[in-house]
Amino acid sequence: MEESDQSCELTDLERRDWLRLIRTEHIGPATFRQLVQKFGTAREALDQLPSLGSTKRKFRPPPEEAVLAELNAAEAINARYIATCEPDYPALLRHIHDPPPLICVCGDVSLFQKQSVAIVGARNASTAGRQMAGMLASDLGRSDVVIVSGLARGIDGAAHAAALETGTIAVVAGGIDVIYPPEHAELTRTIAQQGLLISEMPPGYRPTGRDFPRRNRIISGLSRGVVVVEAAQKSGTLITARYALEQGREVFAVPGSPLDPRSHGTNRLIRDGATLIETADDILESLQTPLRQPAFMESDDFADAELLAEDSLIDSQKEVLSLLSFTPTHRDALIRSSELPPHVINQVLLELVLMGDAEEHTGGRYTLSAS
Repeated sequence: MEESDQSCELTDLERRDWLRLIRTEHIGPATFRQLVQKFGTAREALDQLPSLGSTKRKFRPPPEEAVLAELNAAEAINARYIATCEPDYPALLRHIHDPPPLICVCGDVSLFQKQSVAIVGARNASTAGRQMAGMLASDLGRSDVVIVSGLARGIDGAAHAAALETGTIAVVAGGIDVIYPPEHAELTRTIAQQGLLISEMPPGYRPTGRDFPRRNRIISGLSRGVVVVEAAQKSGTLITARYALEQGREVFAVPGSPLDPRSHGTNRLIRDGATLIETADDILESLQTPLRQPAFMESDDFADAELLAEDSLIDSQKEVLSLLSFTPTHRDALIRSSELPPHVINQVLLELVLMGDAEEHTGGRYTLSAS
């Protein structure tokens, strides 16, 4: 079957192949998609991996027993995996730069069919901030808007709790069965029963610091807009807002006192162009307009594009390598700086990752390889 077809259900064997490929070290969501587009199926990509590696990088997919154990662990907790090509996969998330090829879900997947808005903010939120998040979540829920958040302390927890009756989606950084933070154990169980839990990580996986930005791009990717309620000048919440802008989503911010450090980030967002909001009506009004498109859209024509001749490919690789550093650079920035077409950037980045000269990072960013 053509795995780029977004109307097909995977067979059990195909699902195992997808899981083996994405669980292979150094293969992120964007590289996964390019490999499947190039070779037609995940099985063929897996078969080709030994010949694609270089002296710098060898690809070792996990054994089939490992992915079978992962699938069985999900089934044991009433969770299941949905692939990007399947109809239950959320449409908005499918079209970000690096959608998770497979998401592990537990709960009511019909919530993916409704309009959704993310509410995020400080973990050490003030009482007023929590009340504001709860009021917005409750009022949006009464207008049939699903609330998305990250199940963290503070603003996230307040938003989820207020939207339990109307619909909420919790995106977690670890395995779908890993309770974090511990005080949200009851809230997590209730969301699994009445709402929806989602993760791209295996059951049992305990998150580290780098997993939270990965989670944040899913929060924004699921949502028509992101509402920020209290965020310090340097906080993970602002990473979610940045992803939202890159994905063409609306960013809303609740203004706060300049004397409160928890409002410095939200006030800066407003100065930089985010929509100031005070009530749910301010958000609902903006949702009536068509979804804004980012400046550069991810090209899906990798498989159909004419492949570069070897000399041209080498020249393009040298050009892209000269633009990369150990600081993550967005793919769109490479397009602007190099003026190479998107499909050429796709091909070059895939080759550089396979050769071990570049690393794929969250949100369509790449660096030189440290190894």
